[in-house]
Order: sequence, then C-alpha cells, then structure tokens
Amino acid sequence: MVLFLGTICPSPSLSCFALYRRQILRKSSAISVPRNGFSPFRRIFQASLQSNSTNEDAGLQLPADLSEIIFMGTGTSEGVPRVSCLTNPLKTCPVCSKAVEPGSSITVPSDGFLPLGICLFVTSCISVRIRTLDAVIITHSHADAIGGLDDLRDWTNNVQPYIPIYVAQRDFEVMKKTHYYLVDTSAVLPGAAVSELQFNIIHEEPFVVHDLKFTPLPVWHGRDYRSLGFRFGNICYISDVSGIPEETYPLLKGCEVLILDALRPDRSSSTHFGLPRALEEVRKIQPKRTLFTGMMHLMDHEKVNDYLKKLMETEGLDVQLSYDGLRIPAG
Repeated sequence: MVLFLGTICPSPSLSCFALYRRQILRKSSAISVPRNGFSPFRRIFQASLQSNSTNEDAGLQLPADLSEIIFMGTGTSEGVPRVSCLTNPLKTCPVCSKAVEPGSSITVPSDGFLPLGICLFVTSCISVRIRTLDAVIITHSHADAIGGLDDLRDWTNNVQPYIPIYVAQRDFEVMKKTHYYLVDTSAVLPGAAVSELQFNIIHEEPFVVHDLKFTPLPVWHGRDYRSLGFRFGNICYISDVSGIPEETYPLLKGCEVLILDALRPDRSSSTHFGLPRALEEVRKIQPKRTLFTGMMHLMDHEKVNDYLKKLMETEGLDVQLSYDGLRIPAG
C-alpha cells in the first residue's frame, strides 16, 4: 500500500490522505504536453512530470512489498508558484520563477488552484500507475481541503464504483451544505455524473482502513477551529495547525517521522505554524525525522534547507522541507 499525502486534486484541492494499492513501478513513457496555452503553465506541468518521473526511478530500488509515502500538494492553498508572481513583469519572486523550471524540487505545483485546470492527481496517477483508491481521509472542511471531492467523479465513473471517504462529523455537516449533491445523490438530475462517495464518520478515536490503523491527532487550526492530523504506525501527519492541545502530545510519543505544517520562514500566522514555531514543536516532540509541508512562496527551498541542515550539526535535528514527488518508506 502507498500513502499519498497532501492533495488529490488542486482545483481546488483535498488536504487529506488518499490510500491506494501499490502497483509495479516502472519508468514512465514519454507524455505529450499540449503545445497551446501559456508556456509557463506548460512548464509547471512538465516540471511536475519530470519530478515525479525522477522519484519513480528512485522507487524502482525499493523492495516490491515495501509500503511508501508519496508527497503531493506540499505548498499552500493559494499556490506555489503564484500566478501573480509568474505574470509580474518585474519577476521579483525568485522562488516562483524557479518553481516553473523542469526538475525543480520546489513545491510544484501546490495544493491550491492551478491554471488551466492541470490536476496533480492526474500526473500522480500517470507517474506511479495508480489504479485503485482505497480511501480518502479528510483533515478538515476548509475549501482548500474538500473542494476537490467533486473532481473524483472521473474516477468513480470510469475506474471504480465508489471511493470511501473518512470524515469527522463536524466536517461532514459542512459537506452537507457545500457538497449536498454528493452527500444526497437523490438531488442529482437523471443522466448527470457526480462523484460516487461512501461517507464514513470518524471520531477522535483510532479507526482502521484496510488493516491500517489511524489515530486522529486533534489540533487547532485557528481560534476555536479543530482540525485533525493522523498517526499511522510511527508516522505522524499534521498538515494544518496553529496550536497543539496538551492532550494530543501523548499521541505523538515515539513518533519516528513527523510531517508538520510550516507556512513561512519568519513567523506563524493565525492559522498555521511558521518555521520558528514548527521547530519548537519538533524539539518538544523529538521525532527521529521531520519533513515540513504547506510552505508558501516565501520559503526558498535551497536556502531554508541549508539552514535546516545546520541544525543536524548543532542540535541533532533531522529536519527538511518536503516537496511534491518526494517518496519515503512508510515502515
């Protein structure tokens, strides 16, 4: 089994897990990218494919029965690169400019809206031969976390009859309003095609999906707003967080790999950890390895990772920024 972390479809996205059965990995055939359209956006698509292809080659070295995690949608909901930066004639944002270059390890593309409807879920399916989605696990019900549910309709119409969705009751109540036609399909007009989703309500207790145990990690994502991270095995995933309640820390004990929100390099926002606060939490939780996610375009991967490498020398902290297409063993 492979765990797909982050985004299913960034138009808008799902900030969630998608579980699918591992396929035999082999080198991707050449993919033709349409010649029409704005060339920087074609480069985004090409960069994504090249990055995924490179990491797929690395995946060929893994034993056939080894589970792994694939990172996708490691940027913010507004996108990395930002359209406003790419269209700025002054080109004042070096991160966004670098992000569209093929082979870039910056978050290309992010878990936000993408121009021309380019969907990272599509490129991911192509590059790793995904053909079965076992489940989607929702972290919270903000627009950038559930908007892509509608885009699963191609999958349920043509690949498998339905997809199980695991969601907290409070977030399901939001979906009843934002995606009422997916929750109650009786409202759908005859002949219309929508995603066929099987909703499963979860609570803040462990649950099992295809023999894999998930432990919810309740966190704050802004004032009085509850979001969920998840622990599976010794891996802990917390994508959207501004504060960790004291009762959650015992659930993080013994964590070996921590995947943690880190929005910007200088400070936190009202809804997300910045790098300084995220590092404070790493020192408190003490995982063996940490990969940050949810970075905005102020996070220059090369510069920030150079800084983080020094923490290994000075404090013994193994911390780095994740990037789209990164693959790590899951066990």
